[in-house]
Amino acid sequence: MNHGTSMGLLRSRRDGTRVTFFELFFDLVFVFAVTQLSHRLLKDLTVSGAGETLVLLLAVWWAWMYTCWTTNWLNPDHPAVRMVLTGTMLAGLLMAAAIPRAFEGRGLWFAVAYVAAQAGRTAFVTIMTRHDELGPNFLRILAWKMTTGVLWIAGGFADHPARLLLWLLALALEYAAPWHGYTYPGLGRSRTTDWVIDGAHMAERCQLFLIIALGESLLVTGATFSDLSGVEAAAGAAFAVAFLGAVAMWWIYFDRSAEAAAAQVAASPDPGRLGRSAYTFIHLPMVAGIIVSAVADELVVAHPHGHVTGGTAAVVLGGPALFVAGHALFKRAVWGRFTTARLLALAALALLAPVSPLFDPLMLAFVALLVMAALAGWDVRATRASTVAVEDTIA
Repeated sequence: MNHGTSMGLLRSRRDGTRVTFFELFFDLVFVFAVTQLSHRLLKDLTVSGAGETLVLLLAVWWAWMYTCWTTNWLNPDHPAVRMVLTGTMLAGLLMAAAIPRAFEGRGLWFAVAYVAAQAGRTAFVTIMTRHDELGPNFLRILAWKMTTGVLWIAGGFADHPARLLLWLLALALEYAAPWHGYTYPGLGRSRTTDWVIDGAHMAERCQLFLIIALGESLLVTGATFSDLSGVEAAAGAAFAVAFLGAVAMWWIYFDRSAEAAAAQVAASPDPGRLGRSAYTFIHLPMVAGIIVSAVADELVVAHPHGHVTGGTAAVVLGGPALFVAGHALFKRAVWGRFTTARLLALAALALLAPVSPLFDPLMLAFVALLVMAALAGWDVRATRASTVAVEDTIA
């Protein structure tokens, strides 16, 4: 890699790549975005509302993830990079602000902000790396961003449902691009071995986004409980269940697999491939699961003894199911196998769905918590067993 032509723009790999304070500052915009997404889903807890929220989540995640890849290669403390990241933050803030009415009167705002963030950042990187071996890769990415940008802007001008269809097409093209190496007529194709990344940095960035989502979940729980006019025992129990659900998700992901996976990616002969699958794509269902669980927490804390509707059951059970499924796929991508415990947890959550009307929201959330707690406990037991086995082998 020709670092000399980049004038210190590219990050050095010699001492490892740490997450900088400016990257943490950048993430603050996406705290707001995650909050907006959960509130939007709560206000329209229907199949169409969930579909629209998913489209917006895919866009938000893609804008953040491409910035994550960019700062894995470029030094965010370089003044020029900071200026571009600041512009991306502004565009991200506009995106987040437009989320509640993105399929109504703010669609063009959302589309323009998204395209500005994606195409603008990529254009800068393409220019700055034009003499570097990364340059052709960024040129292909820019070509795709400009192509899909037309669909985003056209969707912003269109009415519903044409807007939804155009944005779905744009997302389908964007999400498929990394899998075929950004193949573009006249520009060739990239290989995952061209994406020389710092695996530890990529892992830490995605771990921090999960922390953002979990923090938003706790924020929703606390705000809902604070707004109650009178606190009954059931509301207090629901508050505790919501909190412990967030703890269980943290435990499942961070107790062991997060650090071990980061080391596995860092030692991989093709970290770009693992970065693409394990982090770029597979972390998305985990983030979605946390957002859906935040919606469930708000419903359960506000109405612990209410009626379990189809929407309530979908978020109370669907949130943990999305998170567990995402984590199962994550372990499969990194270590090449599914774990029995996660498959059993998914089966248990699925079996609860048809009998959910027999419960009230609090009891259903409590049973879902038991499933998550059992999975966390299984992981603790498995970790201890493997540690003992290693010690016995050494002895």
